Amino acid sequence: MDLGIENRVALVAASSMGLGKAIASQLSREGSRVAICARGEERLLKTRDEIASETGGQVQAFVADVADRNQVSKLVKNVVAELGTVEILVCNAGGPPSGMADEFSLDDYQQALELNLLSTVNLCYEVIPLMKKQKWGRIINMVSISAKQPIENLILSNTARAGVLGFSKSISNQLAPYGVTVNSVCPGYIKTERVENLARDFQEKGQGTSKDFYHSIENTIPLGRLGQPEEIAQAVAFLASERASYITGVALQVDGGYIKALY
Repeated sequence: MDLGIENRVALVAASSMGLGKAIASQLSREGSRVAICARGEERLLKTRDEIASETGGQVQAFVADVADRNQVSKLVKNVVAELGTVEILVCNAGGPPSGMADEFSLDDYQQALELNLLSTVNLCYEVIPLMKKQKWGRIINMVSISAKQPIENLILSNTARAGVLGFSKSISNQLAPYGVTVNSVCPGYIKTERVENLARDFQEKGQGTSKDFYHSIENTIPLGRLGQPEEIAQAVAFLASERASYITGVALQVDGGYIKALY
């Protein structure tokens, strides 16, 4: 299927590894001109070169911390200066630490909100004026299944990610008249460094081995396995496409059937 996004300018946040890297790579394969960003320059530049080599596409790299409002503003300005605009925005960031409510201070909650909620708000506020002016845009906010079905030991993620869903749904209604769609993707358990870290924490806290962790997760997924980053990336690419022009305000879980609710 031709997704119709060749030469569209896409900004993918936190994209030097994991889901962000997979998404940037998929959009590049579809012919988009892609801007990637991350805090660490060495890995970021390596990822830029890998994606460009694999896809033959135009990939630009920008060092930025999406949890820092000033850096987000500078990031978008630099992308526009280099690539002309932003037509597809993928808001993404790493997850906060795992743990129970009584293991964290109020400062920990503040940091989680800055990382996962406010980074999304700041990126959207920088890009929305561009999309409204050009009367076309795609915003895809990366969330988590924890926003729909809270996970016991992810209290920080449960709290911050749910806010992203509320924000996304709200702006989807406000931006629809301008031809801008806003959707959220809620990944389940995917084979990334984030899940590897959760497995390590599981073992370090004496709850069992990392193998036990993976088995316990797989037993809760109807498809019986963890997902691959590419499976998330393909869903994001579709939502970013011309073919998804009548889909907005959706929170799509891509989780192998993990979520048990009807909606």
